[in-house]
Amino acid sequence: MLYVVLGYDVADSTSLRKNARSAHLKRLEKLVTEGRVIIAGPLPAIDAEDPGSAGFTGSLTVAEFESLEDAHAWAESDPYVTAGVYKSTVVKPFKQAFP
Repeated sequence: MLYVVLGYDVADSTSLRKNARSAHLKRLEKLVTEGRVIIAGPLPAIDAEDPGSAGFTGSLTVAEFESLEDAHAWAESDPYVTAGVYKSTVVKPFKQAFP
């Protein structure tokens, strides 16, 4: 089943993100290679492709997992969680309607 994983950043997360980004992307790339990612990316703090110093407010991932528990476990072990980038995460089942 598909699940939405929303990570919400702490204030001023830019330097924390930079330090953990490589490990964070490596985990996502594994899911991509396995064909499990529908969409993933950061949430800019402002309405701009490159938010510059405004940074990001979080990240969104929609991916396939065996269960809600597996999706939670994956989200909780994200390098952005362990590095303190995310103040909280939300994981919910997702039913894709489009495209």
